[in-house]
Amino acid sequence: MKQFLRYFLGLLFLLLLVLYISPYNFIFIAAKQALKTGRDTAFLEDYQYFDNALVKASNSPQEWPKHALYNSIPLSNKINQVHETYESVAFLVIYKDSILHESYYQGYSDTSKSNSFSVAKSFVSAMLGKAIEQGHIKSLDQKVGGFYPEFSEGLAADLTVGDLSSMATGLDWNEKYDLSINGMMEAYITPNLNKLMLNRKIITPPGQGFVYYSGATQLLGMVIKKAVGQSLSSYFSENFWQPMGAVEDALWQVDSKENGMEKAYCCFATNAKDFARMGKLYKDNGKWNGEQLLDSSFIAKSTRPRFKDSPEYGYGWWLAHYKEEKGYAMRGHLGQYIIVFPEKDLIIVRLGRQKGPKKNSFGSQSFHDYIQEGFEMIENVAQP
Repeated sequence: MKQFLRYFLGLLFLLLLVLYISPYNFIFIAAKQALKTGRDTAFLEDYQYFDNALVKASNSPQEWPKHALYNSIPLSNKINQVHETYESVAFLVIYKDSILHESYYQGYSDTSKSNSFSVAKSFVSAMLGKAIEQGHIKSLDQKVGGFYPEFSEGLAADLTVGDLSSMATGLDWNEKYDLSINGMMEAYITPNLNKLMLNRKIITPPGQGFVYYSGATQLLGMVIKKAVGQSLSSYFSENFWQPMGAVEDALWQVDSKENGMEKAYCCFATNAKDFARMGKLYKDNGKWNGEQLLDSSFIAKSTRPRFKDSPEYGYGWWLAHYKEEKGYAMRGHLGQYIIVFPEKDLIIVRLGRQKGPKKNSFGSQSFHDYIQEGFEMIENVAQP
């Protein structure tokens, strides 16, 4: 029995050693992170457990004004139940650039930071538009291989920055949000995102159709960082966060202090009111207080579907609808939403811990419930 035990432990040690020196050694980091946080997946407060870059707030912060009917229209019983069931922490309805309603739950307040997950993809798309406008990147058709020669041969030679933004990459990727062995989990905990992404292959022709991969936005973030010659955090702060009057400093998770590469596909942490600012910028066609921060034609292109067969996605933005009204949204894991219906001058923000079951390609049932609540609320405002 003792001999068997020694044999078993020796074999286990050998297997662990092989795993440790293999490409899958990130599993040890993931296991350590899971033990530290008590979670086996990402969560709203997990920015506290990672290295972060600072996104500096404005020197001239601009508070959202309150609507004349601020918090006077009660939430419906239906949406209250949705908030309870899916553990919302914040819910805002902003109408005509004034806060019509705001609610916070589970100890959150209007200044509480929350991880936004894939909401950051829309921020990166905006930075792409700005980099094109400033001449750092030629156009959506510029080849990725011009920035990283690792993508200059074979199928990868046809990959463009527009393909990255519109999720049409042909990338070798596995979009799963748990502790299984896959690209997504490794990206979340690796201390070297550049190394991870530059070892990825393009395995099907790019530019052919929409397939949602977080790795696409990570590679896009790397291209933007290289093109503009500064970190994503400082570039975003300089061109968006500060001019938009952000009240609070934000945090953007990085792979490590040593490498300092932002997790471009996710993990921008701030409060609900500051998240809403990018929704307002897009709603107003790139203008903020009369200053054109982002080209309106880029916004128009971003918020229309690139592919006829995938009407739910444009360039870094999800698309939405309510009856005959068309809108668009930033969406993140666990149900982080900044939803915009420009024709109605309406912005809806929801942050929380669960999103619930999927309704259709445009989003979960709860996503549609938040939209319906926002529309019903502004319809009540219009009533005499």
